[in-house]
Amino acid sequence: MNKQQTIYVAGHNGMVGGAVVRRLQQDGFQNLLLRSRSELDLINQSAVNKFFEAQKPDVVVFAAARVGGIHANNTYPAEFIYDNLMMATNAIQAAHQHGTQRFLFLGSTCIYPRMSPQPIAETSLLTSELEPTNEAYAIAKIAGLKLCQYYRQQYGDLFHSAMPTNLYGPGDNYHPDNSHVLPALIRRFHEAKQANADSVTIWGSGSPMREFLHVDDLAAGICHLLTLKNPPDLVNIGSGQEISILNLARLVAETIGFEGQITTDPSKPDGTPRKLSDISRIKATGWTPKIGLSDGLKTAYDSFLNAIQNETLRSV
Repeated sequence: MNKQQTIYVAGHNGMVGGAVVRRLQQDGFQNLLLRSRSELDLINQSAVNKFFEAQKPDVVVFAAARVGGIHANNTYPAEFIYDNLMMATNAIQAAHQHGTQRFLFLGSTCIYPRMSPQPIAETSLLTSELEPTNEAYAIAKIAGLKLCQYYRQQYGDLFHSAMPTNLYGPGDNYHPDNSHVLPALIRRFHEAKQANADSVTIWGSGSPMREFLHVDDLAAGICHLLTLKNPPDLVNIGSGQEISILNLARLVAETIGFEGQITTDPSKPDGTPRKLSDISRIKATGWTPKIGLSDGLKTAYDSFLNAIQNETLRSV
């Protein structure tokens, strides 16, 4: 990729977009187009078209999304499917119309069926039913990646997609109800330690197995994909390592210094029983993750504490 190219990072104020911007700047890319939600509403088709017509970005990294954990997906499914569908289709169509040379669409490994063979390969897409607790988000992201695939197939546009696993790191959302599992655990164990609580109860049975990737590793993977002349239509980006939710809670408690009991609440839904990415496809292109979970958790907790101190903690 030419360092003089103009790169539009959609969603740069989010955890993923922010990490991508940091990595691009570190790699010497300075011509970055960044727009906040108030400056460019990606749900507004007319506004998106005008932006692409005026700016004509060479490259788009599409990290914008409405995201959240099980509670948020269950509570707001209409907003999750509508907002994510509109953002993706508006941006992909405008990029095609106005000559964008490359479009990298980001989704999530929740696009795969609930009972996918493990580890989950990209070929599992659309082979059986989705996980009901995040179906709305998954359908919107599947539509986005398929749109990229079909524009590439029909028009020759270099539009391709990457599906990250569960992410964590600087800039995460720490809302007590609407965040993903790992930032929610960091916040709850931190607050329990501050309150000298005797115990913390985690959502569900604690038995589901999950994979986690530090967002800086994801940003490195994204920038790697942008250098490939003929990238795959779809790749998983993950750590290739898994841990139970209960053991994750224990690791978070250890990182934070919480010494009380950890209990489970099996009345709450677990979500997908196991989810581990097959990352052999992206590894074959020359990328591997670098940040282990223990080290990554320490940096994530440090960034959480800094955000509290600076009054910049995301909680939406």
